[in-house]
Amino acid sequence: MPRALAAIRRNSTLYLFLLPMSLLVIAFGIVPILQSVLMSFTKSSTSLSTEPLYIGFENFRTIFRDAYFLDSFRITILFTAVSVPLNLLAALLIALLISSSYIRRGAVVFKLSVFLPVVVPIMATSVVWKWMYNTNFGAVNAILSRLGMPEFSALASPRTVLIALGIVELWKHVGLYTIIFLTNIQLIDRELYEAAYLDGAGYWARTLRITLPELGPAISLNAVYALIQFLKTFAVALVMTQGGPAYASNFVSYYAYSKFRIGDYGEAAAMGTVLFGAVVILTLATRRLVSADRKEGGEP
Repeated sequence: MPRALAAIRRNSTLYLFLLPMSLLVIAFGIVPILQSVLMSFTKSSTSLSTEPLYIGFENFRTIFRDAYFLDSFRITILFTAVSVPLNLLAALLIALLISSSYIRRGAVVFKLSVFLPVVVPIMATSVVWKWMYNTNFGAVNAILSRLGMPEFSALASPRTVLIALGIVELWKHVGLYTIIFLTNIQLIDRELYEAAYLDGAGYWARTLRITLPELGPAISLNAVYALIQFLKTFAVALVMTQGGPAYASNFVSYYAYSKFRIGDYGEAAAMGTVLFGAVVILTLATRRLVSADRKEGGEP
């Protein structure tokens, strides 16, 4: 205890600066989560009252008997499982391209072009892409028609809606992952590349044996962030599809939202709790998996 108090005194200035953000996280992050979890154990008609009626796990039993919820969970996991590796791979390739000598003069322009979508509000992004995907006057099908290619059904077909939304999410988020990769690439010791070059290693050999191992922490960070991002996919479904067509984009977050709108507060909170649990479990599993790979690769 004396050591702990001494450490607090020694770092008191740091803690003072962290205090406002910590209070905000507690007030607007942790407290709402706890309230949502508690609400999941209450009867919907009393969830928002001052004296809610607690009914145990009844809401959880109800949602796990709901075929639409089970299907929404499947859709969410499938969308996440495909989107996360695609986003990380695209970000890594873009980062390697920008950091290469081929476009060194235009690197700043490429960085701005890639990162700009990240700062655009997701609602605005979704509205614009919805117009672009329109089968009657959208830019996407107009370009495909000019090129003599078949029409892309995009949001109009259950077979293509997840692909269409995946493209939007890729365009929106890949810039952040790219910047993280770029930052870490710039931190790699140049002498490692020079030594490998003198030993006769080509570009891809240097990439596989030096760049990728050195990017271990960045890959871990991006993987966790992307996993959280795609598991809680909501805005694109709200603006672009409303869960359709034929419930093909009915993600868990959107289905919980639709339940909340009709007053099924307990069930909606139970769905949110299940999704939160999935996010925590899969995030911890991903971090452990990446850490295990790094240790096998000889990293501390």
